[in-house]
Amino acid sequence: MILTTTPAIEGRRIIEYKGIVFGEVISGVNFIKDFTAGLSNFFGGRSGTYEEELISARQNALQEMEQRAIHMGANAVVGIDVDYEVLGGNNGMLMVTVSGTAVRCE
Repeated sequence: MILTTTPAIEGRRIIEYKGIVFGEVISGVNFIKDFTAGLSNFFGGRSGTYEEELISARQNALQEMEQRAIHMGANAVVGIDVDYEVLGGNNGMLMVTVSGTAVRCE
């Protein structure tokens, strides 16, 4: 499965458009992660715990989208867009959504 942000795949011809496909992940951030991220914020530097959570959520959303594309009979997804949002009363939830066009290529 080819996943790309570009509208086409170099050297491959799109022969069929299957439709728009999505992947969504909503991930909670717990007290320990908040605490360690707060220490990084106070002392300076990057928050490895939040970065790991973000990477994991993005990978899971892409995998979900890929599985949905396969179910549609696609062998690639083009024009992928990745969006991030924080949710919840105390912004304790991270939402990652990905979307693209499921296609069949030669």
